[in-house]
Amino acid sequence: MAVELRTVTESDLPGWLRSLRTGFLNEPVAPDELVADRLAAFDLDRTRAAFDDGRVVATFRSFAQRLSTVGGGDIGADAITQVTVAPTHRRRGLLSRLMAQDLDAARERGDALATLIAAEYPIYGRYGFGPASRTAEWSVDLRRAGLDPRRTGRPDAGRVDFSDGAEIRRIGPGLHRRLAAVRAGVTDRSERNWRLGTGLGHQLEPWTEPYYAVYRSASGEPEGYVSYRADAKWTDGNQPENTLTVRDLIAATPAAEHALWRFVCSVDWVTTVRSGRRPVDDPLPELLPDPRAARTLVSTDMLWARILDVPRVLEERTYPVADALVLDVRDAGGYAGGRFRLDASPKGAACAPTTASADLVLDVADLARLFLGDGSPVRLARLGRIEEAVPGAAARAELLLRTPLRPFSPDIF
Repeated sequence: MAVELRTVTESDLPGWLRSLRTGFLNEPVAPDELVADRLAAFDLDRTRAAFDDGRVVATFRSFAQRLSTVGGGDIGADAITQVTVAPTHRRRGLLSRLMAQDLDAARERGDALATLIAAEYPIYGRYGFGPASRTAEWSVDLRRAGLDPRRTGRPDAGRVDFSDGAEIRRIGPGLHRRLAAVRAGVTDRSERNWRLGTGLGHQLEPWTEPYYAVYRSASGEPEGYVSYRADAKWTDGNQPENTLTVRDLIAATPAAEHALWRFVCSVDWVTTVRSGRRPVDDPLPELLPDPRAARTLVSTDMLWARILDVPRVLEERTYPVADALVLDVRDAGGYAGGRFRLDASPKGAACAPTTASADLVLDVADLARLFLGDGSPVRLARLGRIEEAVPGAAARAELLLRTPLRPFSPDIF
């Protein structure tokens, strides 16, 4: 019997969840409360599976997402998540078929791109995805950081106060939107996301309440918050040696960001701070008198994008200089290939198909590296990933496409 691919029904969902949890090496169970929670949250028309003799052997789901773009706007995306193939059914093309079904539906809906967080690097490039943002994590040794309030002083007239989940649910969405206005790559958070992130709703793992702290400006306006957890570890010599781990830090202003980092790096009994996922250009290391106290634990790809509509993706962002580039975009999947002329300036941009000669030739996956301002056209040209049809075109693209702030995608979905 051939493996059947289709969207799932309500009665399929328990088996779908068991297969999903098996794929992610979690306990292969789907209790009634988990099924009920996911049934309320999922769009079953966008929840797909492969069935072999009635058993779910592959899972795939997508949902509507908003993604912040360069300049403070946003664009709709097809967010792909919870992709698994059972170990018993690998190398049979099931993921390729599920991906094609989803991307076909996304293009028919008019989505400009698809996004995902790649658990494994080699998988998604073959479907036209490329890494559009990166993330970093640091471990700060506070014993050598040099942060002494008697020397560093108070940076401004703002203040940091402890808070709770209820206040974060109230003020967090607005602060998150302010972050998205200055950083490309930020994905939206639903009300359900905020509830789950502050301990409400069905939790897959036992919930431990974190600490919350809010930074307010001199006028009393909230400009940022941090949530964190800390362990309770003491050495044999009765000395504290505790690690503070940041779960979420959202700052709408540099003052808030600096103040919150100084706060978490000054909690009594804490000797190590783990930063959690941060933009690769986060100021944390340089805020320390000794930046070497911040050791890089992770520096890796984060958000991946698969462009489906080149003109819309390039028009829905701003540009720092005026120039025109003709891009010959290659797309083996057939969704977004063609030759396009981008006319851009600080006043706006227009992009349309053209028959003019190309300045740059590149794969759609490499265009994904560039559209949020993260990738370097010059570096990609030196790597042989971009072809300069016109000498100097990569340097012109560098000035046009790169951004002073690197894109940041705080959330895994």
